[in-house]
Amino acid sequence: MIVGTAGHIDHGKTTLVKALTGVDTDRLKEEKARGITIELGFAYARFADDAVTGFIDVPGHERFIHTMLAGAGGIDYALLVVAADDGIKPQTREHLAILDLLGIDRGLVAITKADLAAPARLDSLMVEIGGMLASTHLRDAEILPVSSATGEGIKPLRDRLAAAERATVAASAEGCFRLAVDRSFTLPGKGTVITGTVLSGSVGLGDRVMISPSGLVARVRSIHAQNQQAERGFAGQRCALNLTGENISKEAVGRGDLVVDPSLHAPTDRIDAELRVLDSEAKAIGDWFPARFHHGSAEAGARIVPLKRPLAPGSRGKVQLVLDRPIAAAFGDRFILRDVSAQRTIGGGRLLDLRAPLRKRRSAERLDLLDAASLSHPGSALAALLDVPPFLVDLVAFARDRVLSEADLQTAIAFAQADTIEAPPARHAISIRRHAEFSDTLQGILGAFHAEHPDLQGIGRERLRLQMTPRLPPPTFLAALRIEQAAGRLVLQGAFVRLPGHEVRLNEREEDLYAKIRPYLMEEQRFRPPRVRDFAEMLGLDEREIRRVLKLCARLGRVDEIRHDHFFIRGTTAEMVEIIKDVAAHAERGEFSAGHFRDRVNNGRKVAIEILEFFDRQGVTIRRGDVRRVNPHRLDLYGESGAGSVPGIV
Repeated sequence: MIVGTAGHIDHGKTTLVKALTGVDTDRLKEEKARGITIELGFAYARFADDAVTGFIDVPGHERFIHTMLAGAGGIDYALLVVAADDGIKPQTREHLAILDLLGIDRGLVAITKADLAAPARLDSLMVEIGGMLASTHLRDAEILPVSSATGEGIKPLRDRLAAAERATVAASAEGCFRLAVDRSFTLPGKGTVITGTVLSGSVGLGDRVMISPSGLVARVRSIHAQNQQAERGFAGQRCALNLTGENISKEAVGRGDLVVDPSLHAPTDRIDAELRVLDSEAKAIGDWFPARFHHGSAEAGARIVPLKRPLAPGSRGKVQLVLDRPIAAAFGDRFILRDVSAQRTIGGGRLLDLRAPLRKRRSAERLDLLDAASLSHPGSALAALLDVPPFLVDLVAFARDRVLSEADLQTAIAFAQADTIEAPPARHAISIRRHAEFSDTLQGILGAFHAEHPDLQGIGRERLRLQMTPRLPPPTFLAALRIEQAAGRLVLQGAFVRLPGHEVRLNEREEDLYAKIRPYLMEEQRFRPPRVRDFAEMLGLDEREIRRVLKLCARLGRVDEIRHDHFFIRGTTAEMVEIIKDVAAHAERGEFSAGHFRDRVNNGRKVAIEILEFFDRQGVTIRRGDVRRVNPHRLDLYGESGAGSVPGIV
């Protein structure tokens, strides 16, 4: 269990922690000289059997609220301190408001310096504190008079903390690892050490981790968990990690960073959230309201954009937070907003969508999606998201932003009754019901197309994709079509899609003519075949008839018209795609010139350029000036080039 102190300056928080643990958490010379806490302090004690209880002692001065916030984000249990001689003060109320906004509902109130107050004063103060707690998550917290000077109440307080420690449910170690950094320093002979609270998952010796949002990579050399050397650190523990790696230093890693499993690194600076505005605010929160954003141990400038209407004091609603720098975060994380002059706390809430859109953020469709995304249970959220436009969920982003393990993700998929479409590295979910509708719609569109165009090979794949709901990304759509093909419901032929029963045939005379032409399109001539006029001269046939038959063969997928009246057999087109792939693979930065391709096909420069321009039009290659690059997403148009393993449904 992690206990966090809270309360006004000079109300005895640090002295109380020392009385409980024997540790003076004021470690800085300035703290000793001024007699106040400036930085976060840490202490540990055993109150319940072998369990180690950690303490985070926070400063009470209003100038150091940002430091208090850096420590408050990772606590399980609040120890709110009120001095008997001073009573409730501004920072008492602000610290309590922050604890409430963070959703902390376990804790107690210690009335310190009880030896300086008469019984009547203590009774009166307890009533006043009870009234202050009444509207918060800590409404049922016990109020206990103590004195660090005389020892009054210290043993009962230890007993309460021991009971709370025993009642603490160990945080699940499932999910991916996240640790919020609150301190960074260098130890001689060890290197960089960071400390913080593990928010989720676990970490072990030798694990590779990433510093987010910077993206630095590190390896864990040693671990101290709850002030003890350990081989693993788990969610809910305070840990010190000795990190090593290129550019890792105490200057490069510090308060505000998260140390995470590399799969979680996806910084964001635009977030949709649920915000509660404190009653103490003087006016409503309107568009682009400036504030300071506090999340975990991080702080950033922010602009607040209400998504429905201005938020009045004491109200709550959905907002978009536009930050002045990227942060590392996860769905459901709590945040606090303070005014730009750091004089007061405005409100706080929880993060809902880490990938908020710049445009149409207030549209009805977007708000419906945000309502679905706001559900805390992963399975319920996934089911709700699949029931609103765009009826499709990116599972990679869903699992990452909710810090789900693969087992947790599979449980959510089963709960939501969803199918998954795999197009590595992408994974998308679609509801089973909507997937069946998707399949039926495909059949309807293909049937209508064949009825209207009986002489065409099939409908273009991209044209078909744009008519479908949900509109899948191209790689995922191809994977979905392959699922349909495996089930025998359609046929994929390069860039075209048709029903299994649809087939355009040449008549006997046309087949005879194609049989005469085909040998000239193959073997040594395949990269420079004759043109239509050349066939007409060689075969002594009408040029228009040869052109008609070759165009019909192009509709059947037998040949491709690379340039007007210049046809290449489909197998040669696929072979040239492989050549382009190989040329690009051996070129610097993957960029190649027309000359590189011409040399491989042993062709003239003019014909080589015509071939490459054909592939430019098909999207297989992307031209930038005099060089080209391969587009990996279009390599499958002429056979299985670049497709790798066939994606499917799970």
